[in-house]
Amino acid sequence: EHVVESGGGLVQPGGSLRLSCAASGFTFDHYTVGWFRQAPGKEREGVSCLDNSNGNTYYADSVKGRFTISRDIAKNTVFLQMNSLKPEDTAVYICNAFRVGDSYWGQGTQVTVSS
Repeated sequence: EHVVESGGGLVQPGGSLRLSCAASGFTFDHYTVGWFRQAPGKEREGVSCLDNSNGNTYYADSVKGRFTISRDIAKNTVFLQMNSLKPEDTAVYICNAFRVGDSYWGQGTQVTVSS
């Protein structure tokens, strides 16, 4: 049982990327799935999360209006659509699936925003 992220890469400022977090060995149905990011020399911060039990979402102020979290139930995948990317969005983006008694962290995917 684990989660795997994909979709990171190098993009110019103002560009877009879509990150994916896929579950393996379990389903996201009753989990809250969150995206975190960690830049060099900085603490890990929460970016966005989705409660799959009710569809509620959360966004950090720094990404509101630019990032959108969504899910594909059939694919058992949660996406993070990132638009209008800024250099300060550069970080390793890490997926976490959480419910009481369970927590799965992915290895992370690098997002670099640079011209």
